[in-house]
Amino acid sequence: MTDTLALIQPLVPELTAIRRDIHAHPEMGLEETRTAALVASKLREWGVEYVEGIGKTGLVATIRGKLPGQRAIGLRADMDALAIVEQTGAAHTSTHPGVMHACGHDGHTTMLLGAARALKENPDFAGTVHLIFQPAEEGRGGALAMLADGLLERFPCDTLYGMHCSPGMPIGQFGIRKGAAMAGGCMFHVTFTGKGGHGGATPHLSIDLSIIQAHFVLGLQTIVGRNISAFDPAVISVGYIGGGARDSANVMPAEMTVSGTARHYNDATKDIIERRITELAEGLAKLHGAGVKVEFVWVAEPLVNADGPTDVAMAAAASVVGEGAVNPAMPATGGGEDFAYMLKQKQGAFIRIGNGASSGVHTPTFDFNDEAIPYGVAYWVELVKQELKL
Repeated sequence: MTDTLALIQPLVPELTAIRRDIHAHPEMGLEETRTAALVASKLREWGVEYVEGIGKTGLVATIRGKLPGQRAIGLRADMDALAIVEQTGAAHTSTHPGVMHACGHDGHTTMLLGAARALKENPDFAGTVHLIFQPAEEGRGGALAMLADGLLERFPCDTLYGMHCSPGMPIGQFGIRKGAAMAGGCMFHVTFTGKGGHGGATPHLSIDLSIIQAHFVLGLQTIVGRNISAFDPAVISVGYIGGGARDSANVMPAEMTVSGTARHYNDATKDIIERRITELAEGLAKLHGAGVKVEFVWVAEPLVNADGPTDVAMAAAASVVGEGAVNPAMPATGGGEDFAYMLKQKQGAFIRIGNGASSGVHTPTFDFNDEAIPYGVAYWVELVKQELKL
């Protein structure tokens, strides 16, 4: 056991209790009032200064090293839960029906809290650490809300770091990669409009939107295959097609909507996806004499790990678990992470920590593995030592 892990061990029972308490009381994004209050109460108890109400329910704690230093870094954890009915059967199962911590944010918050206590009690570094407890990572814009509230102006950071649990990765292991590590993405909604009518008696007097949407859905798959380089990953998928009514299947609808998602890893690909979906929809509508409305809701930027901070993150993880337990080439994922918006403003790195054998995130049976807590706290402490050396 490393010195830092040994330092953390006495804190584990209390941190485990905190994690399970947060898990039992999950809150949706921008509604994390109880969670934020719990975080604030622990910070007060440990003598850590903090500011509440950043991005509505977010808060930032600040710890200064015992020696003066000019550098400042930010460590970020997310606090929100998901609209999922829990099926873990755990003693600490959700007490809020239909809401659960299915992505490990309860563990992320707890590990950053543990780091706050450890760093406050052992401020053996030069400079400043800002611990960012972010609301609403799961699609409700928490990172953007904190940034809009002046996060990086009020708490200047030279570098930012984040961490996420990874089901299937053994406890005591970490993974990261340089460059694009997670996808940017959107929801798109394309609504075709035309003249409805009787599908049996007078189809020739109508505009058949089902034919238009069929060509559109098939055409979407040519965008990735024929407009984007084979060496540049991208995804376009349809998740909803709606129009007409099941009980009136003989009526050709006057409106039909196709909705889906797209994922990309750089801005050029994002531009191609948006342009070609629009051109395809408008071209098919014009060809068949229909109208069309195209809407994009971009919900995440590609998460890009900068080279220097990634090296620092790997060194910090290796100091906790050894180089052999740190994967420096973890595959990129198509999942999104709104920490990417923060990394767009200030360089940094986002690491994955092993959660052991468990269900996947965003499933009713997922539960953060408490055995990961000391490794996550120790990583944060070592990261501060690496970045803010005496």
